[in-house]
Amino acid sequence: MAVLVDQAIWNWRGRRWAHMVSDVSYDELHAFAELLEIPRRAFQGDHYDVPEDYRAEAIRLGAVEVDARVLVRRLRAAGLRRARSGAATPAWSPA
Repeated sequence: MAVLVDQAIWNWRGRRWAHMVSDVSYDELHAFAELLEIPRRAFQGDHYDVPEDYRAEAIRLGAVEVDARVLVRRLRAAGLRRARSGAATPAWSPA
């Protein structure tokens, strides 16, 4: 499993959020997000934004904790990094 999550340091709507990526494929990332019951609409082009409690569950399910710099480096090395298109906010908010 090559799903990676960085630190939950991004504040939005009273929660702290992290990034979740795969350094293998988007298919792997989407399948893992589905395990966490994260809707596909939350996909941000090359990652999912996940709230802190979902991050903890992702790690329990096998995601690897990495520093944000490592996450981006591995995403680029895999050829899965997409160009930024401005400031993004999470496309969903769990209940």
